[in-house]
Amino acid sequence: MTSVLPDTRTEKGLARVAQALARWTEKWFPDAYVFALVGVFLVALAALANGSTPQTIVESFGTGFWDLTAFTLQMAMVVLTGYVVATSPPVARLICTLAAVPRSAASAVSFVALLSMSVSFVNWGLSLIFGGLLARAIARRADLRVDYRALGAAAFMGLGAVWALGMSSSAAQLQATAASLPPALLAVTGILDFGSTIFTWQSLTMCAVIIALTVAVAHFSAPRGDAIRTALDLGVDLDDTPVPAAPRTRPGEWLEYSRILPILAGLLTLGWLVSQLLTLPILTVVSSLNGYLLVFLMLGLVLHGTPRNFLQAVSKAVPATAGILVQFPLYAAMAAILTRAVGNGGLTVSEHLAEFFTSIGGGGGFAVIIALYTVVLGVFVPSGGGKWLVEAPYVMQSATDVQMNLGWTVQIYNVAEALPNLVNPFFMLPLLAVLGLKARDLVGFTFLQFIFHLPVVLVLVWLLGETFAFVAPVLP
Repeated sequence: MTSVLPDTRTEKGLARVAQALARWTEKWFPDAYVFALVGVFLVALAALANGSTPQTIVESFGTGFWDLTAFTLQMAMVVLTGYVVATSPPVARLICTLAAVPRSAASAVSFVALLSMSVSFVNWGLSLIFGGLLARAIARRADLRVDYRALGAAAFMGLGAVWALGMSSSAAQLQATAASLPPALLAVTGILDFGSTIFTWQSLTMCAVIIALTVAVAHFSAPRGDAIRTALDLGVDLDDTPVPAAPRTRPGEWLEYSRILPILAGLLTLGWLVSQLLTLPILTVVSSLNGYLLVFLMLGLVLHGTPRNFLQAVSKAVPATAGILVQFPLYAAMAAILTRAVGNGGLTVSEHLAEFFTSIGGGGGFAVIIALYTVVLGVFVPSGGGKWLVEAPYVMQSATDVQMNLGWTVQIYNVAEALPNLVNPFFMLPLLAVLGLKARDLVGFTFLQFIFHLPVVLVLVWLLGETFAFVAPVLP
């Protein structure tokens, strides 16, 4: 059921401003795919203005369009595997248990925020669905009156705060996977495993600070008393009774309803993982995107118990991957035009942009400018990290020129990449489908988080960046 539109005349201060922003965004923002298309044409125009010939531009577009086919599938699988694991019966039982923990409305909201961010560190796709189902489970409690909008916004904090600082960060995963890196980018950055990015003490510290800040804002901004609007007030149906699988009707379906094959597949995966851990450095193992996805996919199969239940969950998860599948090829094409369409003076647009960022100089100023640039671009080009493929060639080249640590530059992008999600509701869509709400119901709370997050992030990337030394790229 659709939600009842909030009466913004009852809102005050920042909440009223945020609701007005939400209404404007919903009215004027097109789908993210349109932004990606516009981006391709803007980049092509920039290359043309740089002196590239039309033939060079169209050849770069066509040859680069499929450069990221493997990575596109991998990012779609992050969403799919997260969805499948989150909707499995064992996780559903865990969610019911966790939903009984909070004792007050404010603690319920902060509790959902904390868990959604903690899960997001492992898999942001899992976080979205897990957080949404946890919010619904808490909202069903008869003994606790909680604002359903605030619960929903808290469930989004995994993607709105720390997702890109975690193990499913597309930028960090890309930089750790040589086979997925475009050759032009690989030549600039080399390989950066998780030990250089998400597992540095500086990145973990930044993640902890942001989690603590987010939980505090969620707790103290949770509506109380008469301001609370429950799921019932919003007209949301909270019935989550699972639909049982159709009964077996023919002998050929026996294995589809058997637990034998999932158990065997799980044992094979466990054996492979143990073998990897015994023969390779642990950072190499956890930095492997293909290995990460294998484990999550087989975990989903085991948790669902039978191939039939697993495939039903997969069919429900596939629509959530559509945006990635059609957008990432456009980001690959943009990156190709930026880095391959040579213009005046033998320079590409990417090289001109690198010169601009290099002119800023190194140190904290460079870190802040890169973060602000990522935030502004991310508001208009929501990508879930695919935008890194467009920014990376010139951002990483300029980082090399000013001797900024390359791993930390990736993390500057990562922490700043999450901030636009608090303003642009594009990545709320899978969560909104679970919650039965509209973006306008959540953005009032997420925009408040944005106001607190932005200055803290800028200070953190500046100060923590000062603790790094430059390390030359390691080429495979």
